[in-house]
Amino acid sequence: MLPCIELETSPNPTAAVIWLHGLGADGNDFVPIIPELKLAACPGIRFVFPSAPSMPITVNGGYVMPAWYDIIGRNLTDQEDAAGIQKSAAAIVRLIEKEVERGIAYDKIVLAGFSQGCAMALHIGLRFPHRLAGIIALSGYLPLAMTANIEKHAANAKTLVFMAHGTYDPVVTLDRAQASHALLEKMGYQVDWNEYPMEHSVNHEELMDISRFLQEVLAAK
Repeated sequence: MLPCIELETSPNPTAAVIWLHGLGADGNDFVPIIPELKLAACPGIRFVFPSAPSMPITVNGGYVMPAWYDIIGRNLTDQEDAAGIQKSAAAIVRLIEKEVERGIAYDKIVLAGFSQGCAMALHIGLRFPHRLAGIIALSGYLPLAMTANIEKHAANAKTLVFMAHGTYDPVVTLDRAQASHALLEKMGYQVDWNEYPMEHSVNHEELMDISRFLQEVLAAK
């Protein structure tokens, strides 16, 4: 099981958000933003922040850092580490199943991620065989796009996707994210697309939009 930091907005939560960090970060990365989301109106949420294992990253000269998969080329999609993506996906799916075992329904679980974590959230969310509450995809892209349409599962065909990107992002360029957005819509997904005047980061306006999205998809039904 991946090491995780957990934060609950109230006792006995009825929903969960599994939040995946980006390359070189760890589970601590997004913990500080939770109070900024102002989710008092939401049902109790358990935020789960896993840390990826460390591995050599080809594009960084083999430097070892926390990563969900290897980055082989700067283009991101020319040569993809399919085996690494699939291995991390299996570990993250185990975290989803753990939340279900703790009493959280599948359709009360949101997958969220930033950069590499965004890629993992999209990869898993499209293929997951149970309906999730939503997918939050920040400053990233859809990996293994050539197989996504074949491997997607009908369970999440109508699951809402919140996708956000900085217009000045030099790490995952805006056009890369826009191409992923277009492909998702072509496949029939409902994408709430948002752009912000920032680089490879998050800002206050984006956090308020994430808060709105979480309140929408986790509202009592």
